Amino acid sequence: MRYPFSVASASGRLVPVGGRLIRSVWEYDPTLYAPARYRRACSYDAFIPDALADLKISLPGDVAGIISEAEKAIADLNQHAAVPLAPLARLLLRTESIASSRIEGMQLDARSLARAEANLDTGRRVGPEATDILANIAAMELAIERTASGPLDVAHLPEIHRALMARNIHAEMGGRVRMVQNWIDGNNYNPCGAAFVPPPPGDVPALLADLCDFGNDEHLSPLVQAAIAHAQFETIHPFEDGNGRTGRALVQVILRRRGLAPAYVPPISVMLARHKERYIEGLTLFREDRIGDWIEIFAEATAAAAQLARRYAQEVVQLQAAWRERLARHVSPRSDAAAWAIIDALPAHPVITTSVATTAVQRTRPAVANAIVQLESCGVLIPVNQSRRAWEPDGLLDLIVGLESGQPPMRESSD
Repeated sequence: MRYPFSVASASGRLVPVGGRLIRSVWEYDPTLYAPARYRRACSYDAFIPDALADLKISLPGDVAGIISEAEKAIADLNQHAAVPLAPLARLLLRTESIASSRIEGMQLDARSLARAEANLDTGRRVGPEATDILANIAAMELAIERTASGPLDVAHLPEIHRALMARNIHAEMGGRVRMVQNWIDGNNYNPCGAAFVPPPPGDVPALLADLCDFGNDEHLSPLVQAAIAHAQFETIHPFEDGNGRTGRALVQVILRRRGLAPAYVPPISVMLARHKERYIEGLTLFREDRIGDWIEIFAEATAAAAQLARRYAQEVVQLQAAWRERLARHVSPRSDAAAWAIIDALPAHPVITTSVATTAVQRTRPAVANAIVQLESCGVLIPVNQSRRAWEPDGLLDLIVGLESGQPPMRESSD
């Protein structure tokens, strides 16, 4: 059993008991295009975390209670959400992905991102920030679909990272475990004075293998396992960029693999983004071997996210009922008409195009085009612009904005 205290190193810095500091020298580089003070040689301490293979933890009773509440909230979300499976699953996964990007400083409002997604579908130009966020959605979907069943393998993490970076200006970094030293905060030229320096690149492969072995073990509860795996991944920081988003995808992989979230992922990143300073503090506490404190922070965020998602699922059900009532009152199509199927699919698509709708409902393009005319005529779909190449489902983006901000619905729903 490791204990949460630190000892002073020879440099006077505190060394977390959960790992060790390795003193290294950043070499003098006269060719570096940087102010003179950053070209000089300097020393820094890289942190190598303990392996998880022999991890033993004992959590206080109150933390164990919070974990139990969080896992029950996830189970309730998956058991009682009444929205058709695929649309709500994609809505929540999309929300998780966007919030994960927001933690990294990518700020784009829900309406702008939804329209960018439609532009991408119709072959129009999309800005770099929207492109990055949309790639994060694709990476999260990949993580859930391809890596959430079967053993977790070291190759899975680069696969998720490659999808994340596919549309990034640094796409060449995608899926490539770093061969250089990276660091967090400080300056852009060397790790001296950085807030945190991850392990040297030579230590990364063994640490990733250990992390995957830990992810395949099931002696801990799913939530505890996900919390520790995420914090360890962030500590290893195995890629030059995109570590945070990849590490948060790993959380959802573990929750799905362990059967805790078989259908609906709780958008944990929504709550982590809302309390970003506490999230960062929690990762620091983990590195100081205060694992219980980190797990408490993570479990509280998870419980709040699952409860929030369930309330919004109920709001989506009510919104769909209102759409169906409009369609029945103004158009009254046949019971097997494509318009009804599109309403079922709309929660997954805050902006929809004819091609997206055709794929979503598996109907012919003419049938879908006719259904879109019907839904527009009764106000369920609102044209994004005069070209009528994309439509917004009435009221859905307002719900999504609230969900992505971590705010409870304006109208509370009863169970």
